[in-house]
Amino acid sequence: MLGNFSYSNPTRLYFGDDAIAFLGEELKNYGKKVMLTYGGGSIKKNGIYDEVLKALKDEGKEVFEDPGVMSNPTVQKLYEGCRIAKENDVDLILAVGGGSTIDYAKAVSVSAWCEEDPWDKYYLRMEDVDNRIIPVGSILTMVGTGSEMNGGAVITNHEQKKKIGHVFGDNVMPKFSILNPKYTYTVPKYQMVAGIYDIFNHICEQYFSGDDDNTSDYLAEALMKSVIHASRIAVKNPEDYEARSNLMWSATWALNTLIAKGKSTDWEVHMIGQAIGAYTDATHGMTLSAVSLPYYRHIMPYGLHKFVRFAKEVWDIRTEDMGERDAAEAGLAAMESWMKEIGVVLSAKELGVTEDMIDGIADATFLFDGGYKALTRDEVVEIVKESL
Repeated sequence: MLGNFSYSNPTRLYFGDDAIAFLGEELKNYGKKVMLTYGGGSIKKNGIYDEVLKALKDEGKEVFEDPGVMSNPTVQKLYEGCRIAKENDVDLILAVGGGSTIDYAKAVSVSAWCEEDPWDKYYLRMEDVDNRIIPVGSILTMVGTGSEMNGGAVITNHEQKKKIGHVFGDNVMPKFSILNPKYTYTVPKYQMVAGIYDIFNHICEQYFSGDDDNTSDYLAEALMKSVIHASRIAVKNPEDYEARSNLMWSATWALNTLIAKGKSTDWEVHMIGQAIGAYTDATHGMTLSAVSLPYYRHIMPYGLHKFVRFAKEVWDIRTEDMGERDAAEAGLAAMESWMKEIGVVLSAKELGVTEDMIDGIADATFLFDGGYKALTRDEVVEIVKESL
């Protein structure tokens, strides 16, 4: 049965190869001071930085730059961004980059005016925001996280060996997001396929849980098929506009909260993956791909019907003459073949995970009960061992 829910998403999207043309109109809605945050400087090489800066100057904005956002934004970088935002009393944070940059901007938006340590308040105690929030706008250059249309913000604390996400409310979601598929063309292949698997796993986390026959699951299946199809084209031709646009749009819908409505959700692959990331600083999507198959094979007996449906509806496997277990395993085998085809990591060892890290990773893994099987710490240990 579809559960009760409310749904709201206030983010305004501009999609297409001329989407940047709408930036100026959006900037008119905010004050003079803009904090421009971005990553390692690739946007300066591909021309996006110049386009954005021109729009900011044309609207008379005073720009405070905050470059150097890393792929796993750290708490130290968060404190630095908070200082820039607060000292200059900025009116808007404009994030130009992938999900990490947008996550970071949202974290700064709620933390700059926080009167206590935001890591403690938002990431350890998971408290709500009760202070001034700086509006965020985003210009997406790498797809995967869906951060352009949700309230999530993941921050890493290397000293504490913790990588934690906080999902904030509607008031923290980007006010606007600009999505031009051509901006993703120059992303290195490794990062592209990591993003592709991140999209796919976001859908899986919401699909392999709860009721088996509601509208959210039909939407999830369609999105998964779209990602599989577009990924095969994009891996061969990264500048195929249709494939890159479909991946970009699928990523947004995979995690803008829509397909989670009316059902419970899992997120244990993400919890294990983030714990691995806290130890290795590995690319997020690859931490997910490394643990997904061991995890899903572990929980498969507890949600067998859904795994059979996954084989039939997503991978087009003829399951009529198979037993349930064989059909479910065939679906995961098809997923594994596709993962090898696009080139994601299938072993946590490739990411730097060693035997002596396993207990720490298990201790750093948050345990939820929204999936088909609530894990114990010992089960996390076994899954991580199998991922090696």
